[in-house]
Amino acid sequence: MAKESMKAREVKRQKLVDKYAEKRAALKAAGDYDALQKLPKNASPVRLHNRCKLTGRPKGYMRQFGVSRVMFREMANNGLIPGVKKASW
Repeated sequence: MAKESMKAREVKRQKLVDKYAEKRAALKAAGDYDALQKLPKNASPVRLHNRCKLTGRPKGYMRQFGVSRVMFREMANNGLIPGVKKASW
């Protein structure tokens, strides 16, 4: 499990990105890079990092399911993910 502060920090970044998205797009279109530099650093979408929805694990994230590889395997073995089953041949 990730620390709660790390999860909270990621949520805070996402809110900032959403807040400044429109302003950022307008400044980019105008080519005003000085004004872009004055926006908060965490308002940049590049600074976001995908995390597992259940555990907050930052590595091994599977976009299609929104969880880490560890949780994906557990859920798939328990039959909690529709359409996914263990391969055997």
